[in-house]
Amino acid sequence: MDVELARTFLEIVNAGSFVRAAERLHVSQTAVSARVRSLESQIGRSVFVRNKAGATLTPAGKQFLRYAPIFIQVWERARHHVAVPLGHRTVLAVGCEPSLWDPLLLRWLVWMKKSASDIALRIHIGLPEGLIQQVAEGVIDIAIMYTPKNLPGLRVERLLEEKLVLVTTDPRRPRSIDAGYVYVDWGPGFAASHHMIFPEHENTGLYVGLGRLGLSYILEVGGSGYFRMRAVRPYLESGQLHLVRGAPEILYPAYIVCSASTDASLLKTAMKGLRDVSQTERRTRRGRRPRRGYPKARLS
Repeated sequence: MDVELARTFLEIVNAGSFVRAAERLHVSQTAVSARVRSLESQIGRSVFVRNKAGATLTPAGKQFLRYAPIFIQVWERARHHVAVPLGHRTVLAVGCEPSLWDPLLLRWLVWMKKSASDIALRIHIGLPEGLIQQVAEGVIDIAIMYTPKNLPGLRVERLLEEKLVLVTTDPRRPRSIDAGYVYVDWGPGFAASHHMIFPEHENTGLYVGLGRLGLSYILEVGGSGYFRMRAVRPYLESGQLHLVRGAPEILYPAYIVCSASTDASLLKTAMKGLRDVSQTERRTRRGRRPRRGYPKARLS
């Protein structure tokens, strides 16, 4: 079976109609219909009932829904493991959130080159939802991310403790949250902790979904916000930013996510490297810790 038939089937299920599936797949509705006909011909059963509301699964379609993701997962694993470059024994695909690649992923790549140079690496940078899905489908072997979802068949392990700190460009401002505050969406755990700490500040003038954007903004025009200590440390040392007195820190751990079926020896090597570089980073941070300390709030 053509793997695109299974992908199209799942897209229709997720979109709820042939039309929306065609838009998401960037193909014509005629192409989507042709793929479904081909799928139904190979299965020998109809999988969708089309109506004005969209498309619903037939009993056969509901049964095929159990196997389509597995079919895609097996195909993707086979595709990227078979394509081993010359001079290497295997391939390891790793995904990472944008805010974690520097320096963690970069240092891990250096570690792998020194300690496991016979493993070819494929690196994907993406958002958490996409990375989780790629691990589940077998497109990538390991993902490094914050606040992952627990899905069946996935293994989640804490890698390192980040912390979010409230910083400002103006140390003379007495209030922890002021008119120049930028709310960064660090996920539902942060939102819950933020609400507990600052229940009176639910709405702010600027809400951003990317930490780097919020940080660049306040450095450009002034303001305050919660950001990762690792990201703001250079600006604290240079005097461009200042820790807000009395503002609690919020713990923001990073995790390793992998499939339970990932090759055990390959996983052991990769995770040893990640633990080694994360421990090195923790030791480095301890040696450069700012003088002032604040109470910590754990993400709920």
